[in-house]
Amino acid sequence: MSDLLTKLEAIHFRFVEVGKMIVDPDIIADMDRYVKLNKEYKDLEDIDQVYKEYKNLLGNLRSAKELLEIETDPEMREMAKAEVQEIEERRPQMEEDIKFLLIPKDPEDDKNAILELRAGTGGDEACIFVEDCFRMYTMFFKEMGWQYDILNSSEGSMKGYKEISMEITGAGIYGMLKFESGVHRVQRVPETESQGRVHTSAITVAVLPEAEEVDFNLDMNDVRKDTFRASGAGGQHINKTESAIRLTHIPTGTVVECQDGRSQHKNLEKAISVLRSRLYQAELDRVHNERAAQRKTLVASGDRSDKIRTYNYPQGRITDHRINKSMYNLGDFMNGNIKEMIDSLKVAENAEKLKGQEVQ
Repeated sequence: MSDLLTKLEAIHFRFVEVGKMIVDPDIIADMDRYVKLNKEYKDLEDIDQVYKEYKNLLGNLRSAKELLEIETDPEMREMAKAEVQEIEERRPQMEEDIKFLLIPKDPEDDKNAILELRAGTGGDEACIFVEDCFRMYTMFFKEMGWQYDILNSSEGSMKGYKEISMEITGAGIYGMLKFESGVHRVQRVPETESQGRVHTSAITVAVLPEAEEVDFNLDMNDVRKDTFRASGAGGQHINKTESAIRLTHIPTGTVVECQDGRSQHKNLEKAISVLRSRLYQAELDRVHNERAAQRKTLVASGDRSDKIRTYNYPQGRITDHRINKSMYNLGDFMNGNIKEMIDSLKVAENAEKLKGQEVQ
């Protein structure tokens, strides 16, 4: 498949070019450029290795076929035939793997993330489900070896949270969690319901890639800062000092609060990070919406108001409506065992991207 080899050769030449650039003293002196090129070099390294293996495979195939054309010795011909057969059997799977490897990687995937959970329809029951999902996600983070830090929380009138947001740090976080954005619906008998009827409630989940200063230039002249006393749990100290921070981005009206830390300075730092990430996400959404007119994908076209998943307690079932996948291990799932669902979404997304590439 010469088209595949041509693509791999272009990547190989870029890999070699970047390899020369990252040892150039002028580029090393420009830290931002050096970091980006170094990351690109690492991203291309695996593909370059596969390119060498694929090129070697095609070279061996060509040599074995040439041998068949000129060789008259029966034993040598038999060996050449066996080699051709073995390579032809290996080749389709290798080419399929290469196609998936060549799917453009979302540059946001390696970033840390900000996760925001908010109660939607369902009143107190929705607040309780926010707490259930908060527990589910934090157990998953522990399993993945990620760290999280609560940025802001607002408790429900009875129990649970009206909303809670956190910052998650580790490896490849946004790429794993971005599929969680949307409306999560729960069907169960509420703790607040005495008659035992199944109710339907909903919460919204938003996952934002954490924006760095190089990603989005936030002009603090456009931001109004207010301090206030934190509300809710946190002991006497947190309620007696004006450590909570509210930032308002005047051009867009975006408001961010951070009150879960004791230090005003720390809360300000985190609030700036969240504000930058929200504005960055809004810019990404704008770009994605423009692209969606040409090609819709599972994630890029996903509206946060879309119902993406239902948690049905009477049947012990979780259903993801985007890929029509149901699992019947609700207890395990709510204990953080959500990777299988996320992996299925990633596979579906890659298959869709691959289809989009073939159509173009």
